[in-house]
Amino acid sequence: MKKIFYVIIALLAAAASAQQFLPAHKLQYAEQAISKLYVDSVDQDKLVEEAIKGMLKSLDPHSSYSNAKETKDLNEPLEGSFSGIGISFNMSTDTLYIIETIGGGPSERVGILPGDRIIKVNDTVIAGVKMLNSDIMRRLRGPKGTDVDVTVLRYESGKPDTIDFRITRDDIPIFSVDAAYLVDPKVGYIRLNKFGGETHKEFAEAVKKLKKEGMKDLILDLSDNGGGYLKASVDILGELLPSGSVAVFTEGTNSPKYDYFAFPSDKNPLLADGKIVVMMNQFSASASEITAGAIQDWDRGVVVGRRSFGKGLVQRPVPFPDGSMMRLTVAHYYTPTGRDIQKPYVKGNADAYAHDIIDRFNSGELMHADSIKYIDSLKVNTLRLKRPIYGGGGISPDIFVGIDTTENTKYYRQVMAKGLINRYAIKTVDKDRKEILAKYPTDSDFVKGYSISDSQLQELYDIATAEGIEFNAEEANVSKPLFSMVLKGLIGRDIYESATYFKVYNERDPMFKKALEVIKSGEYSKILQSPK
Repeated sequence: MKKIFYVIIALLAAAASAQQFLPAHKLQYAEQAISKLYVDSVDQDKLVEEAIKGMLKSLDPHSSYSNAKETKDLNEPLEGSFSGIGISFNMSTDTLYIIETIGGGPSERVGILPGDRIIKVNDTVIAGVKMLNSDIMRRLRGPKGTDVDVTVLRYESGKPDTIDFRITRDDIPIFSVDAAYLVDPKVGYIRLNKFGGETHKEFAEAVKKLKKEGMKDLILDLSDNGGGYLKASVDILGELLPSGSVAVFTEGTNSPKYDYFAFPSDKNPLLADGKIVVMMNQFSASASEITAGAIQDWDRGVVVGRRSFGKGLVQRPVPFPDGSMMRLTVAHYYTPTGRDIQKPYVKGNADAYAHDIIDRFNSGELMHADSIKYIDSLKVNTLRLKRPIYGGGGISPDIFVGIDTTENTKYYRQVMAKGLINRYAIKTVDKDRKEILAKYPTDSDFVKGYSISDSQLQELYDIATAEGIEFNAEEANVSKPLFSMVLKGLIGRDIYESATYFKVYNERDPMFKKALEVIKSGEYSKILQSPK
């Protein structure tokens, strides 16, 4: 043992005195010393993995490491399909942080939101215990139709609150287009939930279908869209921008500037003309920001909503022979005007980065336009009309629409969290499907004519009481429009199609209402004009 010790010390001393000694050698020798000299036996694979994670943790918030199983699982939301609860997530400080809920999936149905943190699955605490992603996924996934209980930590008004959810697992459809329909004879609406491998194809098919039905102008809904593949964004921009326009460029210390150009899939862009309004919010990230940023920079359309997330770091996959992978940040994304999409961050401080949305809420930025602070030094001009727009992280909208939380009471959240609205919707569909279809043959008839009665709401409240949720008449009355909207949307979705939910939702959504108002009025032209 002593002999081995002195041999290692001698090697280290010799290496230290050599000019060729590099930091990588130091790491290698440290691993050898621990494996040969440490008092207890060590798992060398785990030792190396933890070293890699430690290095990445000191960098930016998006560089990450995943073992072979985790790598396979993390690719599924963009490339395949699976059964589970329908979320995309990151691990932040040993806590599962939800990035987005998959449209139409089980988690969205019960009211789980981006930004929630799952801290317990059934009876197992998963937060703060250094559990592997694969172990967490194994607990969340399971056969279709089975239930899983999760406890979520949610921050509202800056205060933490825990909420218990019961989620019924289901097959998770991996489609990018949640809805595509005509709002009126000339205005179309397309909602994208991600930018995946088939997104451009789905988008192009939706545009062609709507154009055949008479669409001239488009509302593109990217709210809550956490992004995905860069190529999908650039391909979609090829159908919206003049052929050959710069869609985005990347640049880093060790990565020279690289321009991505937008070209149509055919000879001409599918939407070369007509108005475009993009909807986005604080959860719109990455490829969503690339898309909205290019449309804004080229004065091709108007952005409505709230400042986007600010995820503008380029990760390059670095695969290892054992199937594990390191996703290493190598560059920044810049919009065509040169705006850095990435919001500011402090290296090694992932907690502060994760709390950015909460900080925005507490500062009033998500509710009031006058709470937004623009930095004059980050002002640039658009490429065609020379309009002033601002950088500083994320894409700032041309027209601000704040969050309205007045109807979102604690009683409503408790009922949603138990999955009771979805359960009651299924019960209603099972009982009244034939009657509803006879009275409302199409989903358009349903959206216009169907309404939730007081007796239906009372049935829902009675179910909630039976489940142990204390009835609060005042809060139930405040949340009545929200209960009615969600219940109607879920019933419509289960009877007709997923788009029906968004047709119902958009009737009350302030952001959609503003987008429609802008695209149908002179306000659109006023925004897209050269400054005086």
